[in-house]
Amino acid sequence: MENLNYGEIINLLAVLAISAAVAGFMAGLLGVGGGIIMVPALYYAFTVLNFELETRMHLAVGTSLAIIIPTSIISTKTHMEYDAVDFKMVKSFGIFILIGVIAGTFLAVNLKTPTLVLFFSIFAFMVGLFFIFLREKLVENPKTISDLVKNISGIIIGFISIPLGIGGGSLMVPFMRTFGYDIRKSIGTAAAVGFLISLSGTITMIMGGKIINNINTPFSVGYINLLGFAVFVPVTMIMARLGAKAVYKINKKLLSKIFGTFLLIVSVRSFIEYLNIV
Repeated sequence: MENLNYGEIINLLAVLAISAAVAGFMAGLLGVGGGIIMVPALYYAFTVLNFELETRMHLAVGTSLAIIIPTSIISTKTHMEYDAVDFKMVKSFGIFILIGVIAGTFLAVNLKTPTLVLFFSIFAFMVGLFFIFLREKLVENPKTISDLVKNISGIIIGFISIPLGIGGGSLMVPFMRTFGYDIRKSIGTAAAVGFLISLSGTITMIMGGKIINNINTPFSVGYINLLGFAVFVPVTMIMARLGAKAVYKINKKLLSKIFGTFLLIVSVRSFIEYLNIV
C-alpha cells in the first residue's frame, strides 16, 4: 500500500465505501448477505494493493464472510421486529450447514484463484437471472419440507456458500420460495441462516489460511483481511438495517430486476477477469 499515491488511496476507499453501502442495503432488502457484491469489490481492492494473485480471491471470499457476520445480525434483528424469521427452519439447518461449510472450505482453499473467479462469475450470472425472471413468480402456498430435503439442502447451501464468500441468502431465498414461503419470511430466515454460514465460514477460512496454507498477507489473519473488514463493517451494518426496513415499504419487483441486471454485469466483468488471469 505504501506504493499508492493519495489519489489511488482515495479512489480505493471510495469504491469500497460505495460497495459496502450497496452490499449492506441489498443484504437487508433482498436477504442475499451482500457477499455477491463484496467479493468483487474486495478482489478489486486487493488487486490495487498488489496482493499475491494466488491468494487474492481467497482473501476476498474469506473477508466477505467475516463482514457478513455483523451485517446478518443487524438484518436478522430488524426482520425479527416484523416476525419474519422462521427459527424452526434455521435450527433444522444447523449442523448440516456446518458440515457443508467445512467441506466448502476444503474446496475453497484448494482451488486456484482463476477457478474461484470463474466459479463466482457463473454463480453471479445464475443469481442475476433468478432475480430478474423468477423471484416473484414462485408458488405462494407453503408446502411441508421433509427433514431429508432440509438436511441435504443445508449441506449444499453451506458447501456452495464458502467458495463464493456469500451468506447463503442467494440460495436460501430461492429454496424457501420454491416451497411457497412468503417472500419476507424467506428473506428474514435467509439472514439468520447467513449468520450461521458466515460465522462458521470465517472460522474455517482463518484456520484454512493459517494452518493449511500458512498465509501471511499484510493486515490479514488467515484468509480474513482486517483492512477490508474495517472499511466495510461500519457501512454495511448501517445500510443492512435500512435495507431490512425498506422491505416493508418498497417495490421489490423493480429492485429485484435492477439488482439482477447489476449481477449480470458483475458476472461478465468477473468472467473477463478470469480470462485475463487464467
